[in-house]
Amino acid sequence: MPAPSIYSMDLVDFDRPIFTLEQIREINPQRFEMEQLTSILYVDTEGHGIIGYKQVTDQEFWVRGHMPGFPLMPGVILCECAAQLAGFYARKYRLLDGDFLGFGGMNEVRFRAPVVPGDRLLIMAKLTRLRTGKRAEFDFQGFVGQKMVYSGQMIGVPIEKDPAKTTSDASESLV
Repeated sequence: MPAPSIYSMDLVDFDRPIFTLEQIREINPQRFEMEQLTSILYVDTEGHGIIGYKQVTDQEFWVRGHMPGFPLMPGVILCECAAQLAGFYARKYRLLDGDFLGFGGMNEVRFRAPVVPGDRLLIMAKLTRLRTGKRAEFDFQGFVGQKMVYSGQMIGVPIEKDPAKTTSDASESLV
């Protein structure tokens, strides 16, 4: 049985985004087929959490081949959606330095139901641990309607374009 949602669905208003796609692009570097957020709907700076969504369309790069005749959003892309949401929060609110925020790892990831074109994937993330300058850990959950479709924990680490600037602890955490 899934855990309770990180935040109440009552906080979500799809008609009143806090940050639009253009504003997300000011923080997140992903573009083209790797952009996995549509907008940010709620930010909790006191509790260090965030809610956003991805409108899943039939134009996604994976639709044709995963799986032909029954397109399922790949689990790795679901995880990328959560990482981009947590990464937006970490970069926007300066939890970590670096040129980018990268995956340091994931734990306890569970996929509970398929996500398909036409779904609106609501994603929640909440900071659970911060090692200043080194890593940020988040719990995350994804929903289609009221149903939790996936959940887990992730680690974000700072990445420098210049490898000489990367701290040894952060580089050792990269998967």
